[in-house]
Amino acid sequence: MQIIDRRRVFDGHYKVNQLIVQDGDAQLKREQFAPGKAVAALVYDTIRQVYVLTRQFRIGPEAEILEIAAGMIDGDEAPETAVRREIHEELGYEIDKLEEIVQIWPSPGTSAEVITVFYAEVSRKTGAGGGLAEENEKIEMLDFSREALLAEPLRDAKTLIAVQWARLRE
Repeated sequence: MQIIDRRRVFDGHYKVNQLIVQDGDAQLKREQFAPGKAVAALVYDTIRQVYVLTRQFRIGPEAEILEIAAGMIDGDEAPETAVRREIHEELGYEIDKLEEIVQIWPSPGTSAEVITVFYAEVSRKTGAGGGLAEENEKIEMLDFSREALLAEPLRDAKTLIAVQWARLRE
């Protein structure tokens, strides 16, 4: 298969491209959700010995979802810079230690989104967290012991991956 044409057909808060894909003698028309690149981090407060997650309303499931801190990469920003910004905005922490877990395509059949997932250790809270008012974010911060986090019924893919990584490394 080879992409022979690409057009932006929707350019709102998110982007949608229409692709023409050559498959042998056939040309297939496909839509591609193109939200951009994102970062996410499983955050562990080494002083309080708790994982700090977020809960917020998400458009996809049309519900509040428990998940690790996450956000979009701005322009040519490095993933490490973006995750530091997002953790501070959403949770109010400065990062002491940062480790990349994996780079994933959460839904490669329809989406060009790439998420770099990190593990972050923190000990210094220098901001309020809760998200940015100008981005209409209303983020609740929740603490979990290791046992409580492992018992929590998670439904968000990036969060499941990060928690499974934590489970396997101990």
